Amino acid sequence: MGWWILLHIVLFVFWLGGDLGVFYSSRFVLRPDLPPVARSTALKIMGGLDLGPKICLVLFLPSGVTLMSLDPHGAQLSGFQLFHWWTVAPVWLFAAGWLALTVADHHAPGKHPLVRRADWAIRIVLVLALYGLAGYTIAAERPFGVTTNPDWLGGKVALYATAIACGLGIRLTLRGFGAPYGALLTTGSTPEVERALRRAVDGCLPYVWGIWLSVLAAAALGVLKPGMIG
Repeated sequence: MGWWILLHIVLFVFWLGGDLGVFYSSRFVLRPDLPPVARSTALKIMGGLDLGPKICLVLFLPSGVTLMSLDPHGAQLSGFQLFHWWTVAPVWLFAAGWLALTVADHHAPGKHPLVRRADWAIRIVLVLALYGLAGYTIAAERPFGVTTNPDWLGGKVALYATAIACGLGIRLTLRGFGAPYGALLTTGSTPEVERALRRAVDGCLPYVWGIWLSVLAAAALGVLKPGMIG
């Protein structure tokens, strides 16, 4: 179990660290005093760094389910273990497919509309399902037969869903980035172009902060397990 815990921790670290790198790089993309070629380089660095958090977000799901299956406090329903290899293995297969879509869309954004739509649909379904699961885990007295008061786990699941939802918010906000960035490369910087670029990038900040807070809070819940019995 120790190696799976280590993987979970590494995913947290790279997720948050990668996001910090993306944020720092974005500041150079918005600097009007830099030539377009320098800002284009900063954007490439920003895009390269962004792949790490995307991978971590996807793998966080199967690694978390694996930890639940290995936890000695896992659910036992009339002798049946809810999280066993036959539930963990399909989650890893699902995550592998989702990861393939995520990586493909990252390397060729907009070139494969079906890939992006599939990835988008997966994230929306997951957000809704995870919020429902989190609500049940927190509200039920003995969710899935667990008697150790796993409210902390429900909170962690809700925070994971929030991070996914914030990522969707970033995607929607960045739709306004492409046109002014294209104008910057073709016709150069103007006050209108700079305002549009800043509006698109800085408009993502509330969602970025939401991801950071969600990741940190989920890590705290996973370590401290407040209210856990036994």
